[in-house]
Amino acid sequence: SDARRMVEAIIYRYRCGIAWRDLPEVYGPWQTVWTWHRRMASEGTWDTILNTLTAAADKEGLIDWSVSVDSTIARAHQHATNATRLTGGYIELQESDHRAA
Repeated sequence: SDARRMVEAIIYRYRCGIAWRDLPEVYGPWQTVWTWHRRMASEGTWDTILNTLTAAADKEGLIDWSVSVDSTIARAHQHATNATRLTGGYIELQESDHRAA
């Protein structure tokens, strides 16, 4: 069915880590797959699937909740933050402030 092919295409895209435009033609136009993905995300379909599968796995005792992943020490790329950086040192900033007064 169309829905199954779209879901398989979305899963394929994430498993391979490829761009939407690089999806194999067997899945149809990449724009169609992307539209399906966006619609399912905005409707909360992916969240529902995740919650349903997590609940089922937890009920079967397949999830070890004692494991925790802390990403506070994960290094980010130098341009990953949106923080504005001031150039120059403290003296330069102090002089600029003094001239404005």
